[in-house]
This record gives sequence, structure tokens and C-alpha cells, in this order.
Amino acid sequence: MKSPENGLIEGVNGKLRCWWHGNDPEYLRYHDEEWGTPIDKDQRLFEKINLEGFQAGLSWLTILRKRENFRSAFHNFDYKKIQKFTTNDVNRLVQDAGIIRHRGKIESTINNANRVEDIIKEFGSFAAYIWRFEPDNINRPNKFDYKTLSQITMSSDSTALSKDLKKRGWSFVGPTTCYAFMQSMGIVNDHIDGCCCRSKTEEERKNFKRPI
Repeated sequence: MKSPENGLIEGVNGKLRCWWHGNDPEYLRYHDEEWGTPIDKDQRLFEKINLEGFQAGLSWLTILRKRENFRSAFHNFDYKKIQKFTTNDVNRLVQDAGIIRHRGKIESTINNANRVEDIIKEFGSFAAYIWRFEPDNINRPNKFDYKTLSQITMSSDSTALSKDLKKRGWSFVGPTTCYAFMQSMGIVNDHIDGCCCRSKTEEERKNFKRPI
């Protein structure tokens, strides 16, 4: 879908929203109820950063429509269960038409499951680690119009997160992937000015207790 000049489209209820959901019902619900909401649950964060890895080269809607299949295939992204996956599990998942059958990305999820425990031991939770990379206001744009936000695909903070995860042995966590992850998990609020969800998301972030 081609974006309008201001990056906003009108929904069935007459409200303006970020254009990218295209009023697809499932994507619209994701935009309104999930995208940008701050999250502090380790399992949700672990799921999302790996699904963002699966998304590389694809659209998020493709992943969203398969998300329940991914959850079933990866035991709701319980990292302790994924740690027990064997080569037979990888071969099985490569044949699973319900998910993205990319061997490298499947193996990456297993690899990351084996790395996340070290982070949890060091920082107390995966959430406490992730939220250390929330940008200061000085590193955010002065305005959040479509022209500004459409030019941001990564940031110094997503690059720092990517580098640190890679240093810890993680894979499929490039700066662009990490920035999309930060957008979706509320670590930044990239709803466009004029979107009906921008102020709601900002209020959620204001009231959110950062994990430490």
C-alpha cells in the first residue's frame, strides 16, 4: 500500500491512524492494541525480537498472520523449552508450512534461547537489559511527522543494542531489526503526529514502570 503524503489514513470509525496497517482488520487491531505499548514481560520480549528476525526481508503482516503458528512451534517462546530443541526439531520446523521455513532463522531462535539466560542472570531479567537501551529525549526527533519518522530505520540506540547482543552471541539482531523491535515494544513511540494512538501510547509510556 502506498502511503499518503502525511502518513495517516482514516479508519472505519473516522479516526486517523498511521497508514501502514492499511485498515486490514488484524493489522489494525495490532496497530491500536499492541504496537508501541511498553512491555516488561521477558517472554513477550524474547518472542518479539525473534519474530522480528524472522521478518527480515518480509512484511510484518506476513509474520503476524503466522504468529499463533510460531507460538505453537516454539512453545510460546519459552526459552527453556527451546534450549532443548535438537537437529530433529530444526528439520521438523523447516517442513512446517505454518511458519517461515528458513533454517538459519529457526537455528537463530534456538541459539538466542541459549544466550538469553546469561542476560537474565546478569541483569535480573531480559526486560531490565532491554530497557537499558531506551533512548534519551536528546536522541529522539524534535517532531514526529511522517517525513521525519519515515527516514528512521535504525538509531544509535538500536545499533548499540544490536552490537551488544551480537557480542553476547545472538544472531539476526541487526540495527534495523532492533529498531523495529524497539518501536513495537514501546521503547520508543513512533506513532505519527495526528495518529489517534500517539497520545495514548505516550501516556502508557509515561505511566510505565521501567524494569531495573
